[in-house]
Amino acid sequence: MPRSPLPPSAQPTQTEAAHIRDDVAFAQASPYGPLAEAIPASAELGFYVHVPFCRKRCYYCSFNTAPLEDRASVDRYVRSVVTEIGLLATAPLNQRRPIIATVFLGGGTPSLLEPEELAAILEAIRDGFVLAPDVEITVEANPESVSSEKLAAYRVAGVNRVSLGVQSLDDSILPTLGRLHDARGAREAFVAAREAGVANVSVDLMYGLPRLDVDGWRRGVTAVLDWEPDHVSAYGLTLDAGSLWGAAGAPSLPAEETTVAQYRGLCGATAERGYEHYEISNWARPGFRSRHNQIYWRRAEYVAAGPGGCGFVGDVRYGNTKPLARYGTLIDEGRLPIDTFERLTDRQAVGERLILGLRTVDGVPANLLTERAAADGAIARVLESWRERGLLIGENGRTWLSEEGFLLSDALFVELL
Repeated sequence: MPRSPLPPSAQPTQTEAAHIRDDVAFAQASPYGPLAEAIPASAELGFYVHVPFCRKRCYYCSFNTAPLEDRASVDRYVRSVVTEIGLLATAPLNQRRPIIATVFLGGGTPSLLEPEELAAILEAIRDGFVLAPDVEITVEANPESVSSEKLAAYRVAGVNRVSLGVQSLDDSILPTLGRLHDARGAREAFVAAREAGVANVSVDLMYGLPRLDVDGWRRGVTAVLDWEPDHVSAYGLTLDAGSLWGAAGAPSLPAEETTVAQYRGLCGATAERGYEHYEISNWARPGFRSRHNQIYWRRAEYVAAGPGGCGFVGDVRYGNTKPLARYGTLIDEGRLPIDTFERLTDRQAVGERLILGLRTVDGVPANLLTERAAADGAIARVLESWRERGLLIGENGRTWLSEEGFLLSDALFVELL
């Protein structure tokens, strides 16, 4: 399912301009691989756990997934990820005992985990790390895989936020996407979360879908907002490499102006209901921003576990090996299953900070853009053009994008990189 961290994924992993390498000699020198010398700069960290299992891979999905063949494979995964968390707890990154402010279980379909399996993972984090008293613990869930009983058990395990992958309420479109739920099931899953006492529920939606017109999108948005979710994430369909549609193409995609109208319609509908448009693809009731996702957008640090999980500690950005069997083998050998990593140049780090910060209404310190423009005349001209068009706004030492700037942000981000 599309998710936060950065849409359509949740996490900022590698930039195209960055040099990504497998440093075999370095990895063999320590069970911690490139994290052997990574010390967090911050007193707080996020913690991402990737759960790869899916009953069916959605046609637009490019995330690391694995088919749910039997409970034995899940049991092996849980044992491996618990062991990996234990390794991370003994790594140098935990020497100063940073506080874990957020935990996010993403996928895949984390809600395929039985409550005792999810509880074992969270208990491993508690055993190895210091959790903030108000730690935000999010689990992504597909509607067909949850019930009020399961979510109540998740709450007992510590989950206090659920991100529900609805995507659409159009029963003629959902099967086209490869989804296994229908509109009624999506509504029932939301009700189940409330019945289980989950006070922070986010709903994922997608626009720009095959055969989705503006009126159909508006009806779906209105219905979801009538549920009164605490948070809404909405992502435009992208045909990413690694997805079925990325390879074969998607059927009957709407025209660009239709997709733009759908995005603008969502912006208007959420504003009327009092939601804050705090990031390009995210809206929240006051006090319900995704704390975990804000770690990414502020270019803060986070640890990762699970096959394909990506983390950022100190000056190291890394990604775990993706194949489930290979992941388990590396864990059995007593080493972190890191496959790729990079250390960004100063220029790349500044570019990321600008891009990630400008995704949010909080923006970035104005001096960062001033310094970037001073070093590159072409960028200076682009920024001045954006200011003249009202796409870039500055006040009290900060700069941020307008709502229209959000819509056109990709063009600016390419320049900043």
